[in-house]
Amino acid sequence: MRISRTDTCARPVERTAQGCANGAAPPLPTASALARPASALRHAASGAAALALALFLALPLALAPGLAFAAAGDGGDPAAAEGAADAQDATAADDAVSLAADGTAASLDGSPFSLQGFSRSQVGSNSDIGGVYAGYRYLVSDEPGSLAVIAAEGLTVVYVPVEAAQAVGFDAGSSESRSFLKRLLVALDTQNSKGGATLSAEGEWLFTSGTELVRDGVAYRFDQELKPGEFYACVIGEDGSDVTVASNPAHVRLTHADFATLAPAADVEVVGAATGLAALGEFLGGIDLSPLWVTLKTTLTAIVFIFILGLAAAYFSLRIPARAQDIADSIFTIPMVLPPTVCGFLLLLAFGKNTGVGQWFIDIGFPLIFSWQATVIAAVVVAFPLMYRSARGAFENLDPNMLDAARTLGWSNAKIFFKLMLPLSWSSIAAGTVLSFARALGEFGATLFLAGNYLGITRTIPIAIYFEWMNGNTDVAIFWTIVIMLFSFVVILFINLWGRRTTKYRRRAEA
Repeated sequence: MRISRTDTCARPVERTAQGCANGAAPPLPTASALARPASALRHAASGAAALALALFLALPLALAPGLAFAAAGDGGDPAAAEGAADAQDATAADDAVSLAADGTAASLDGSPFSLQGFSRSQVGSNSDIGGVYAGYRYLVSDEPGSLAVIAAEGLTVVYVPVEAAQAVGFDAGSSESRSFLKRLLVALDTQNSKGGATLSAEGEWLFTSGTELVRDGVAYRFDQELKPGEFYACVIGEDGSDVTVASNPAHVRLTHADFATLAPAADVEVVGAATGLAALGEFLGGIDLSPLWVTLKTTLTAIVFIFILGLAAAYFSLRIPARAQDIADSIFTIPMVLPPTVCGFLLLLAFGKNTGVGQWFIDIGFPLIFSWQATVIAAVVVAFPLMYRSARGAFENLDPNMLDAARTLGWSNAKIFFKLMLPLSWSSIAAGTVLSFARALGEFGATLFLAGNYLGITRTIPIAIYFEWMNGNTDVAIFWTIVIMLFSFVVILFINLWGRRTTKYRRRAEA
């Protein structure tokens, strides 16, 4: 039985969460790493997404390096075997390696062994255990004997347990065996990187069967049972110091760790990723559509409030004295010029539990912060000014003599508004509605501040795009980008056609 690990600090397992909080975690993924392909599925999904994006955009126009080996035994010296050349060069894009679609297994033609149960830890923990510092550690499994890889800048240390090597025919003294294992590890690590640092065929690779390997004052320890039933891979100074501290003379920049199980090639069945339309169908079938429903529910609810409040504010601002109009106009318009994060922060201050309003909502059992209602409030606040400005501009352009004539005929203000002002201003109002809808649809900053990122509750499409990209799921981010672009196009086209139909009397009059 293996204990699952996490890929990022965003979803830490209980035993590694403390490492993220201590600030001793390895460096975050670089932006350049996001460009590396991970699997055939990602190629297919990204290709299909790019094709759909191209069609959408065209619619408006047309309608190796040295490898060292440390012999078995505790404290084996890797320098004795430096300079041994591998029979084959290992690269990240190795067509000879067959990868499982889920990224947990890999096999290689000609290799007597394969890897299964592969997992990756982007971060570990650097806290003491029972008051004793054991080094920067990665949780490996609940039983000993797992293959472990500790990756640092320019150095990769691979631990191959003696029993596992003997069971699968891995020969530590054979450059061919080391090359097979290296190629398998590089391919699996690249597929599971999700934008993080990846193993590279370049740089120094050290293989050991001992539970401890010392290199340049740094001790790499494996199969360490630091807690009952919990086995770790640790990195610590030879003198017991913390090597993740930059001021340490033996400082090492750790990037991540990999773990897997060696198995005979005949015992591992690798089911590769689908291709073509099958890959696209599999990709679409694995998409969580909850951000779409949250976005639709939020935007459609928000646009109702925006439409009503925008018209009411525009009508109200024209019926007050001129000096008061300037103040009211500034208040109604200011959310449009403020950064969305500022709007979200102010809303958080206004509706937080430390305010009277926020506490009142909590007391009645209806807390606003980090709820779906918070997404609606954020969308209304940031999109309201667009509706207000459009409606006010339309009302100001109406002939005041015509409105006065209606009053002399005995029309009430309500009748004048609904029968005269609203129909004559509909083109501008429809445009304001479209702009407000688009703004609410793409709202990100204020929503994230006020509502957070809760899957199925407050995660809208813009928030999903950001976090999917941050987690290295570029294909999913592209998918949601295309969805929101297509949806926006359809909605804008519909409202434009509707607005043209409702103002057809103008075209007949002009004709």
